[in-house]
Amino acid sequence: MTITAVVDPVAALSSENLDDNLYLYDTNKAAGSTGFGTPALRSRVRKGDTLLWNVLPLECETYVALADIEIDPQIAEPTRKVYPGTDIVFWTAEVKQDLTEPIPYRLSFLLGIVNTPFTPTARPTLAGPAAEGKEGR
Repeated sequence: MTITAVVDPVAALSSENLDDNLYLYDTNKAAGSTGFGTPALRSRVRKGDTLLWNVLPLECETYVALADIEIDPQIAEPTRKVYPGTDIVFWTAEVKQDLTEPIPYRLSFLLGIVNTPFTPTARPTLAGPAAEGKEGR
């Protein structure tokens, strides 16, 4: 599953507010992920799923990179990687166990020429599979 962070770096830098300028999406809506377009994305995952986080800036002339992902290492251990032949960073992790309750995590971003990472207040979460609905409803 891919989790994409769409960032408006110009607005975030001018307002010093990433929460209002971060839009998270994943590729697992059919499995019940919610919160699309907000920094509080709730991604539905299962043990063994491979997660890939990437970033798309709304303003392509302003630098944006995912600097860090903090999550319980018993759940996943994100690793920073670079696409071969580029300086484009992405992160991957494998979900180590099925989740019985939502697990929040923290994303930090580098924006423009600012050396201090921006971290939104809102937290995305990883959650276990959605409850199965009853047939015929």
